[in-house]
Amino acid sequence: MAVAMLLRGAAPGRGRPAWCWRLHAVPRRRLAHSSGRLGRDSTDRAAWACFLLDERSLLRVRGPDAAPFLLGLLTNELPLPGPADHAATPPVRAAYAHFLNVQGRTLYDVILYGIPGYAEEASGFFLECDSSVLGALQKHLALYKIRRKVTMELRPELRVWAVLPNSPQADQTAPLQERAEATAILTRDPRTACMGWRLLTQEEGPALLPQAQLGDLQDYHTHRYQQGIPEGVRDLPPGVALPLESNLAFMNGVSFTKGCYIGQELTTRTHHMGVIRKRLLPVRLTGPLPAGGVGPGTAVLTALGQAAGKFRAGQGNVGLALLRLEKIKGPLHIRISESDQVAVTASVPGWWPMATK
Repeated sequence: MAVAMLLRGAAPGRGRPAWCWRLHAVPRRRLAHSSGRLGRDSTDRAAWACFLLDERSLLRVRGPDAAPFLLGLLTNELPLPGPADHAATPPVRAAYAHFLNVQGRTLYDVILYGIPGYAEEASGFFLECDSSVLGALQKHLALYKIRRKVTMELRPELRVWAVLPNSPQADQTAPLQERAEATAILTRDPRTACMGWRLLTQEEGPALLPQAQLGDLQDYHTHRYQQGIPEGVRDLPPGVALPLESNLAFMNGVSFTKGCYIGQELTTRTHHMGVIRKRLLPVRLTGPLPAGGVGPGTAVLTALGQAAGKFRAGQGNVGLALLRLEKIKGPLHIRISESDQVAVTASVPGWWPMATK
């Protein structure tokens, strides 16, 4: 369906999974941590693949003013849980959001985990962010903290895992359930269903899940780029990326009904004007690639040499590019030398909301 028919104001939901991803063959030594909890035979195909995201870190924000403090800085509502039965384990909720600067451009992308507790000191939020900007994020929060009763602390003992299904039947053969325990938090990825689950734990991720095995991190990033999901500062350069051009609304990452937050004015105005001429799209590169890959900011050109956008980041022959929507139907390319060029094929992810005629 034509890109022009994309819903601007549709309520972004968790689109149905695009089962185009498959786990690449992983050497046996990488499966040393595969779960044996269910006593399954080593020849059985694992239902889930767990990817250790070393480039993601966790910051805990807690205190009586934690919720209003974060609400004034984030694009989205907080993942506050509903009423919980005190006899049961309190639920965990996750949300996706961006911190913006005063010009309305993205500073940091985060996944928030709402951790309820029956005592004030036990509740709060985990902020998952790019490890390279952890210090900058702490300074950003401290700048706006002023006199609020908020405590911020690193949680280096908790590691972030992505959990992806190896087949569409994974939920039936080895179902997962959201959980919040002292040593593990498991919840669905709030951005889109095709990104699976998020696991925070001190333990080895595959050992905690039924029919799970350790996955190759390159497979996770390949899948993410194929689905058009930006993550971290390479894909969302601080002070450069615009949230709606980065598909924040499609990824359940912005609320247009919440109270004010830093950078809200431009985002809200763009949304209500309904004109988004450029979007971050998944692209596939065909041709001889430079040894170091295509550099960020490299121009993407039409067949006539007109500017169509810029390459943002990638891995191998897949990546993300910020492209003008009216240009993506024609042939595109990146010039890597005076005589060589790489063909660029852009696609619209299947999980994006689409308008009906």
